Amino acid sequence: MAAVEKTTKQPQNKHVSAPWNDPKAEPYIRIENVTKKFGEFVAVNNVSLNIYRGELFSLLGGSGCGKTTLLRMLAGFEVPTAGKIYIDGVDMAGIPPYDRPTNMMFQSYALFPHMTVEQNVSFGLKQDKYPDSEIKQRVAHMLEMVQLMPFAKRKPHQLSGGQRQRVALARSLVKQPKLLLLDEPLGALDKKLREATQFELMNIQDRLGITFIVVTHDQEEAMTLSTRIGVMNEGQIVQTGTPQEIYEYPQSKFVADFIGSVNLFEGQIIEDEQDHVLIRSDEAGGDIYIDHGISSAPGARAWVAIRPEKIRLTKQDLNEPHNCLSGVVKGIAYMGNLSIYLVQLDSGKQIKVTMPNQVRAAEFMIDWDDRVTITWHANSPVALLS
Repeated sequence: MAAVEKTTKQPQNKHVSAPWNDPKAEPYIRIENVTKKFGEFVAVNNVSLNIYRGELFSLLGGSGCGKTTLLRMLAGFEVPTAGKIYIDGVDMAGIPPYDRPTNMMFQSYALFPHMTVEQNVSFGLKQDKYPDSEIKQRVAHMLEMVQLMPFAKRKPHQLSGGQRQRVALARSLVKQPKLLLLDEPLGALDKKLREATQFELMNIQDRLGITFIVVTHDQEEAMTLSTRIGVMNEGQIVQTGTPQEIYEYPQSKFVADFIGSVNLFEGQIIEDEQDHVLIRSDEAGGDIYIDHGISSAPGARAWVAIRPEKIRLTKQDLNEPHNCLSGVVKGIAYMGNLSIYLVQLDSGKQIKVTMPNQVRAAEFMIDWDDRVTITWHANSPVALLS
């Protein structure tokens, strides 16, 4: 399933100036045709990827897609079956983990339970025989940065989950690696703490300027943290882009369906001109008009992806020639700031519509079993070819 529209957007993160759009920019990490097999199982399948200095790059995908295996190959804990990995222009083949300019923060945090916060953070520096004065200075700087100085003498069991996460982060950063690899770093935190810690992580990365690569299965986490995201499926990277590109311009049905919530309509192209494409969809029960061409032959099979928040829901009976469907409300979920409506179209297909709760329910009400009309703007859908 290939994308039919490409675009270039600026990243949301202010501290990176989109070097991936500059053909002259040198990537800090180059992954070239890397494959990793465990027996007959192919965990990573011919992956090529460039990551630039100062990025906070996320590898996003479901369980078993190969993202952690790729991270472990960068760290040196796994050896590629084929392909090359370069960090700062140096081929990593044969270089053990302790000689790479990397550090890795594990999902479990792996803190020493018998050591204090201060001792946990200083452990790597002591192993490398740094002078005591430098160890003291670096540890104090790190604990201040992660706001743990008052807890320096506590042991891990005396800390909250968020505090333990920050200890692990400080220990990973204290040796000043050029590249920090984070495997599901926030997975053990509850939702509210995870959201707060995401911004802490971004601020620390921004201040230090270290390149971060984060492995996560959490779409919201990847969208919040990242300068760019690499979406993985079955050992391959199926799309790379900024959070805005990944969300607004998915290049495949898989990415459209995996990232966020989406409504997908199968159909057939009946018109394809430079300024529009018209797709007839039995699933939608009408024609879908998109305000750009896709350079495909009439009659070709296509999918239309449209996000729930881009759909307008009304009880008015509108009579538009395109992008106007009718149905019945079969479910409502009130989420406080927004409501999610499950609408069964006259075609029989069920779709989701989200609407912000900008007025009180008493003033504006769409209820169960109400007959409704749904519409959307012609630039809201994305067409995907089979």
